[in-house]
Amino acid sequence: MSENRYIFTSESVAEGHPDKVCDRVSDALLDLFMRNDPDCRTAIECLATTDYLVIAGETRGPESITKDEIEHTARMAIKDIGYDQEEFHWNKIYVENRLHAQSVDIAQGVDAGAEKAEGAGDQGIMFGYACNETDSLMPAAICYSHDILRLLAEDRKNGTLDMLGPDAKAQVSLVYENHKPVSVDSVLVSSQHRDGLTQSDVREIVRPYVKRVLPDGMMPTEDKFYVNPTGRFVIGGPHGDSGLTGRKIIVDTYGGAAPHGGGAFSGKDPSKVDRSAAYASRYVAKNIVAAGFADRCTLQLSYAIGVSHPISLLVDTHGTGRFEDQALAKMVTEVFDLSPRGIKTMLDLCRPIYEKTAAYGHFGRTPSEDGHFSWEKTDKVEDLKAVAENFKSAEIGKRVAA
Repeated sequence: MSENRYIFTSESVAEGHPDKVCDRVSDALLDLFMRNDPDCRTAIECLATTDYLVIAGETRGPESITKDEIEHTARMAIKDIGYDQEEFHWNKIYVENRLHAQSVDIAQGVDAGAEKAEGAGDQGIMFGYACNETDSLMPAAICYSHDILRLLAEDRKNGTLDMLGPDAKAQVSLVYENHKPVSVDSVLVSSQHRDGLTQSDVREIVRPYVKRVLPDGMMPTEDKFYVNPTGRFVIGGPHGDSGLTGRKIIVDTYGGAAPHGGGAFSGKDPSKVDRSAAYASRYVAKNIVAAGFADRCTLQLSYAIGVSHPISLLVDTHGTGRFEDQALAKMVTEVFDLSPRGIKTMLDLCRPIYEKTAAYGHFGRTPSEDGHFSWEKTDKVEDLKAVAENFKSAEIGKRVAA
């Protein structure tokens, strides 16, 4: 297969996947703290296994939040996912709460003071990405994988597909030519199901949902449409495999189509740049592509703990930019405030908006009026274009057509 023609694969996991159960609980608890104190600090992680949930990490928030309220919030999140199974039941699992106060050493580096701006909650690198493969400016393979599972979950939870369980995975392989998806090579869906269903039964249950998601004419051939390849998937969820918060970072972002800095998102308040700067990076990259300045854009930011500004910024348009990448980086600094406080203000992140991010991707989602997925807006396009006009008039950074 030539360099201009290749197969690329991305996967998604459903909200009932063991790791996603933990992400959901972590973000439900973050929202609980956010509702009580918009300036709270949380770094909450969970472990789930048979009949057992461990909640651990550090927090700083109002003392009015009780252990009972924390446990109730965790149980309600698991109930909404759909876990009422004998080995993992929302009302019967043992919940162990090991949350403790935030380190004072971290707090003094992050908090703003009379002579100090708010600093980043940790060091690290964060990446954002956008491309014009889909309407959401996301890579197509991860979008299709998310959508298949999301639609199955919606009908499972409304009773249409009550024969399916919460645990599921999807994987889509696309054929690319000149960096554009042209066909589907294969689709794999594995879904937990009620005992008594055959592999063929599940295959036909899943088929219309795959057809609904894929573009017309892109359904794979039968020999490349894989459903429950082991033949049986009755035992699932945390009983089938333990789960941990933050273990599905590629599912959460771009499905492997772009780099990832390594930091997980769920359970972290927006002072943690692992999360907030990853959102800001996506916001910048998406606005660059939406402005027509590039077909693909990767943005990298880096931060130092306690420092109130990014210590590096890189724009890479992979040879598709209408301006030189360094010129685009200068435009970004004129339009976007990428300090930790600037990001929180720009994207209005100190709100209880995080539980919805815990499944089906943090990116490529539809922003809502109540503040969810604000980093998906393209409201900086005109600002970028205005700055670009200044660059054009000065003939600075303009890319010369071949």
